[in-house]
Amino acid sequence: MKIGILSQGPELYSTKRIAEAAKSRGHEVRVINTTKCFMNINSDENKIYYNDETLTFDAIIPRIAASITFYGISVVRQFEMSGVYSLNGSLAITRARDKLRAHQILSRKKLGMPMTVFADATSNTTDLIKVAGGAPLVIKLLEGAQGKGVVLAETKKAAESVIDAFRGLDAYFLIQEFIKEAGGADIRCFVIGDKVVATMMRKATDGDFRSNLHSGGVAEAVKITPTERKTALGAAKAMGLDVAGVDIIRSDRGPLVLEVNSSPGLEGIENITKKDIASLMVKHIENNIENAKKSRANKG
Repeated sequence: MKIGILSQGPELYSTKRIAEAAKSRGHEVRVINTTKCFMNINSDENKIYYNDETLTFDAIIPRIAASITFYGISVVRQFEMSGVYSLNGSLAITRARDKLRAHQILSRKKLGMPMTVFADATSNTTDLIKVAGGAPLVIKLLEGAQGKGVVLAETKKAAESVIDAFRGLDAYFLIQEFIKEAGGADIRCFVIGDKVVATMMRKATDGDFRSNLHSGGVAEAVKITPTERKTALGAAKAMGLDVAGVDIIRSDRGPLVLEVNSSPGLEGIENITKKDIASLMVKHIENNIENAKKSRANKG
């Protein structure tokens, strides 16, 4: 099988591990810089070009950086239109990358999440803070990733200052209640298909509340409860993702979903859990393509 990995960083841990796993299972693998692809869009055929060649794959694995979300999703969609299987579909990635839309979907599916407030503009900042449950509050830029653009406002005055500053930048942001009992920790659940294949707890370092490893957090293996497992699987399914990193926190009212990541990193969770997640991802592709072939054969 010919597999394309859409990634701008061939030397990144996750990209290298997935490529190694696919090769070890006998597949032909190629890492493609998504931004160097261009597309021929017409009613007869939809091709994807890379330099001077036409790309043909049986499957693709999108590793789309947040900075190129729009173009990256367009490339994934073009492959889908050409009949190529994508480990995560373009629509699912779009849902997960839009934090506001993601929270609206989670809410519709009745999945637990922190109280979240969003507004385009209002002269009464006090109302926003009140609806979100009062200070302390977490304020997140919609375009942020890996813990960037996330601020903890410990007092009402601090919250007002941050909100006014974000408004001054014409930036869209969410306001969320701060879950004190979580103690600055969250749980990354790595979902593949209908299984949570690995979990780790990430804890914030002293003086910070963000548990992201990119922000200096530390991690350890953790066992999750059946309710937490159900929540993680439900969140991934709600987005339509076959592979997802679902971040949840433990609260007095049960597990709450913070975020659903469509391109979860492998380095931290593989090192912590000692699980070969890259191979599980490749196996999932194999199973889905095989099932699709059987389905077509039965219809024929």
